[in-house]
Amino acid sequence: NGRLSMRTARSGGAFIGCSNYPECRFTRPFGPPGTESSAIGPDGQLLGHDGADPISLRDGRYGPYVQRGTVTEENPKPPRMSIPKSWSLDELTFEKAVQLLSLPREIGPHPEDGVMIESSIGRFGPYVKHGTLYANIGDIDEVWSIGMNRAVEELAKKAARSGRGAAAKPLHELGEHPSEGGPVNVMDGRYGPYVKWGKVNATIPKEIEPAQVTMELAVDLIAQKAPAKKKKAAAKKKPATKKTTAKKPTTKKSAAAKKAPAKKD
Repeated sequence: NGRLSMRTARSGGAFIGCSNYPECRFTRPFGPPGTESSAIGPDGQLLGHDGADPISLRDGRYGPYVQRGTVTEENPKPPRMSIPKSWSLDELTFEKAVQLLSLPREIGPHPEDGVMIESSIGRFGPYVKHGTLYANIGDIDEVWSIGMNRAVEELAKKAARSGRGAAAKPLHELGEHPSEGGPVNVMDGRYGPYVKWGKVNATIPKEIEPAQVTMELAVDLIAQKAPAKKKKAAAKKKPATKKTTAKKPTTKKSAAAKKAPAKKD
């Protein structure tokens, strides 16, 4: 009973929709080849089902997001999560959508007051949260992998910068990493001592005392913990060499011209 026509989404993208909406919810993307994923209809794109909950990709006022379930009177605000800007919609899978909707992730209770520490992705990127204190972390993938020691450390740094606490002090300073550079320290964490190098926290085996940790052992623990991409990112960048331009030799004639006084009229 309806007619198909080109319509415009709130985000500005175009799609083919039915004039008998919402009874007819037929939609198809519209646009040049390669832009199909940018045109999301009013009911979004169904990515799959997590149990009985439909997981869909939708387009909102502030950009694309994923949603669990549908809007009903009993559930007017279903769980939603914005798509990180670094993620391509063409590569968004059902698994990634479920992963996003699992946030915030509980890391564990803070060792000092027992308040839960969480990690998530916000307007300004990935972060860890303890009460009302937020601390940014560098990599989105760390939201699902960051441990208690690193989270407490980042929160302590943020607290120190904002005057709300002091950063953790190392138990033992081992010195600079022999090949990659950067300080290597032995720290005392909530779940035991660990070796810290940059953003890498490597747990020290229980049979080894913190005072017995040498640089050689620390480097071995770091190598086992650090992913290859973090090793490359942590490597020192070679300073750019400045190009020196040779000065043109001054001729006797030009030197004499500079010394000669100006003639008066």
